[in-house]
Amino acid sequence: MPEARTPAQEARTPAQIEADIVRRREQLAETLDEIGVRVHPKTIVGDAKAKVVGVVDHTAGRAVVAANRLVTDVKGGLRHDDGAPRLERIVPVALFAVGVVGLVVLAVRRKR
Repeated sequence: MPEARTPAQEARTPAQIEADIVRRREQLAETLDEIGVRVHPKTIVGDAKAKVVGVVDHTAGRAVVAANRLVTDVKGGLRHDDGAPRLERIVPVALFAVGVVGLVVLAVRRKR
């Protein structure tokens, strides 16, 4: 069933109708161009890369903050309030570190 026409629509001249058709074709062409750009593989890959970079940057930033906090906490635990080293905590940490390095060296030598 055709739409009911208003008096303003019926009073349009052929030139007005043609101008409206041209305008709508241009709008449609712009829309199709936008869609073409959005679905182009390079655009999709670029958008995906940008999202990944954003997530990695955010995650890396959080990791750096967490690592800085951990280092600060560890440093605070290895010193007295006056700044003097706490040997009762430093010696076990150093021994643990030497043990881990020793295990890594052994594991590397066994692979060869």
